[in-house]
Amino acid sequence: MSIPTEAGHVHQPTDTHCPYCALQCGIMLEPTPDAGEPVRLSGRNFETNGGALCRKGYSATRLLRHAERLDTPLLRQPDGGFSPIGWDEALDLVARRAAGIRAEHGADAVAVFGAGGLTNEKAYQLGKFARLALGTSRIDYNGRFCMSSAATAGNRAFGLDRGLPFPLADLDGASMILMLGSNVADTMPPFVRHLQGARTSGGLVVVDPRRSATAELCANGAGWHLRPTPASDLQLLLGLAHVLLTESLVDHDYLERRTNGLGALRSSLAQWWPERVESVTGVPAGEIRRTARALAMAARAAKTGGGPVYVLTGRGVEQHVNGTDTTTAAINLALFLGLPGTAAGGFGTITGQGNGQGGREHGQKCDQLPGYRKITDPAHREHVARVWGVDPETIPGPGVPATELLHTLGTEHGARMLMVHGSNPALSSPDAANVIAGLRRLDFLVVCDFFLSETAAEAHLVLPVLQWAEEEGTMTNLEGRVLRRRAALDAPEMARNELWILAELARRLDSPGTFSADAREVFEELRLASAGGLADYSGIDWDDLDAGAAVYWPCSPEHRVSREPGRRSGTPRLFLEGFAHPDGRAVMVPVHQTPPPEPAHQPGMVSLVTGRLLEHYQTGTQTRRVAELDAAAPEAFLEIHPATALAHGIADGQRVALASARGRMVARAKLTAGIRLDTVFLPFHFAGTNNANLLTPALVDPLSAMPEFKHVPVSLFPLEEES
Repeated sequence: MSIPTEAGHVHQPTDTHCPYCALQCGIMLEPTPDAGEPVRLSGRNFETNGGALCRKGYSATRLLRHAERLDTPLLRQPDGGFSPIGWDEALDLVARRAAGIRAEHGADAVAVFGAGGLTNEKAYQLGKFARLALGTSRIDYNGRFCMSSAATAGNRAFGLDRGLPFPLADLDGASMILMLGSNVADTMPPFVRHLQGARTSGGLVVVDPRRSATAELCANGAGWHLRPTPASDLQLLLGLAHVLLTESLVDHDYLERRTNGLGALRSSLAQWWPERVESVTGVPAGEIRRTARALAMAARAAKTGGGPVYVLTGRGVEQHVNGTDTTTAAINLALFLGLPGTAAGGFGTITGQGNGQGGREHGQKCDQLPGYRKITDPAHREHVARVWGVDPETIPGPGVPATELLHTLGTEHGARMLMVHGSNPALSSPDAANVIAGLRRLDFLVVCDFFLSETAAEAHLVLPVLQWAEEEGTMTNLEGRVLRRRAALDAPEMARNELWILAELARRLDSPGTFSADAREVFEELRLASAGGLADYSGIDWDDLDAGAAVYWPCSPEHRVSREPGRRSGTPRLFLEGFAHPDGRAVMVPVHQTPPPEPAHQPGMVSLVTGRLLEHYQTGTQTRRVAELDAAAPEAFLEIHPATALAHGIADGQRVALASARGRMVARAKLTAGIRLDTVFLPFHFAGTNNANLLTPALVDPLSAMPEFKHVPVSLFPLEEES
């Protein structure tokens, strides 16, 4: 068996990027003589973070040689425990089980689940492996739970989905920013520096039912905070648009020149006057008018030399069964103001996962091929097949999105075998108990991870993989900038790069096409596969990225790439010359409020909202293993208003059971006046009975297949302390 090679131990400082969120903050790693923590981490002066890091970033090296780090393949034994096995035996077993299940049940009986934290190269090769080596259409990834509604809305409005279609630094000079459903002060603290311009001018407006850390930034004249009832963001946006339209505050010249659909949109807004919106959202009609007028005034000023104006969305408005329509309403608002594709500002959505942008571009989504190509488009299939050296008919058609894939595991119509890469669906999925039951029904579950996550703990076979500081590759941050991830130290002896794992499995499965274990070689193939696509990387050179070039996709060979410090190359600002639809115009899509899919609240029930904490990331597989982060937030807490707590007989610090139509979990009460009386908040980072997703439903947006994470009717029951 050939052994993969990585960069090896580096005896000099290494510039790379933080392993957590999509800011991809610049960091420097320096070797140390400490075997327990072999590199020292510090922030460096990169554009997204300016040298600053959050608590998660500063502590990231604690995990590289953690005592719980997986360092050998583990096979489930008849007694339920794990025993180490060798790599040849492990890979032979995977190939044998995949071939046998495929022969007995068909290719779609083998499924793959990826992640938005994988490098571009791993995401690309994972999609290729699924479709060629396994022959399955059943591949999707955890970005379906994160960015799918924003992506769907961006594609139908602009013809292209890039989270921020402008450099993040453009926010620095903003006179006004409307931020909906995002708590960046906790989820990505270095982002806050880019809000200072809007705060200084008194123009930061935050929409959130909680007085979050980001909402607190509006205090002392820095802006204002709108607190709608949960799941009423769509109506609030329709109300803002109604004011702009009825008071003739829209940019009519821009709409006429650059958009389609105003007529239909106009009629759809007629019923959403501010007083009606107040009755639904709880936001006073006066505040709705004030916000709309302020946005219009700032947008007009921006077009005559004032600071730009931006509308930004996050998961709080997107993770709903109407998330695509809500994001579309935010885009329509920005178009009314004449912002997208101009120097006066624009619309953007804040990507969460480290490679949430690149991870959705190169083929691990069930309906996409590399370069953001559609798997149903014959020309797109032909292009990718040519790069892969196969007949287009070899490539399966579209599969099913994540929630359907995971909730049918082990059933007659679902997969019998699942391979999981970089994700923890046992915690992150809606109706998590049902997903765990599905994992246990599988004939064979393979998990690639560097810790024994809750999903890995259910596996038949666990394969130890490299961590961020041990691998080479590229990442794409929230602004569409492609970055180099660099290795700074040797991996544990028995850990392996997933590129190598996929290449070895492809060989054992007699796959068509070629599979490389070298990140640069895979990147070169990715460039060819993406050429001419919406997410075109073909003009991006590995050596340019190594030299620090600031390159944004799309970047074809015709784009001039500069290595000059401070110069941006590729397409840092999208849509300046036209949108990505054939006629170059944006599409304004009318959206309508639909009845909620869940039954109405019963007496005494409140609305549950889930989200992140400052100390933790995603399902906490990494951050719950960092001592100082775990000590700061060791268990799930229930954020609840004191009056709501009193009504339910709940004391501060008391254990509380929460029950929904899906299940039951337990958290500790944390009383705060910073949340609405009809709302409670839970973080989603915790396991076991602390898992918030035991409560969330497997209901999805009909357009994006995004699950409903942000509005769950729950009942509350105070518990006695355990003895």
